[in-house]
Amino acid sequence: MKILVDKIAEASAVAVWFDDIKMYVRLVDGRELGVPLDWFPKLRDSSTEERNNWRFIGRGKGIHWESIDEDLSVSGLLRTK
Repeated sequence: MKILVDKIAEASAVAVWFDDIKMYVRLVDGRELGVPLDWFPKLRDSSTEERNNWRFIGRGKGIHWESIDEDLSVSGLLRTK
């Protein structure tokens, strides 16, 4: 179990993109996550321009949207069910 927790904590992102209903995150190891925008109301309710104005924080450990004051951690996305 500790190995799995360590792997989640070490995960980092290399790309972020959106469609109408999901946010996608590509991890450094090649995995891709697709999560519903409904899970993140600030992102869901933001404009396309605001949504696409993100930057990585912590060397890809997190994603930050300045204009909507939203931060998401990659490890949090991996733990979300």
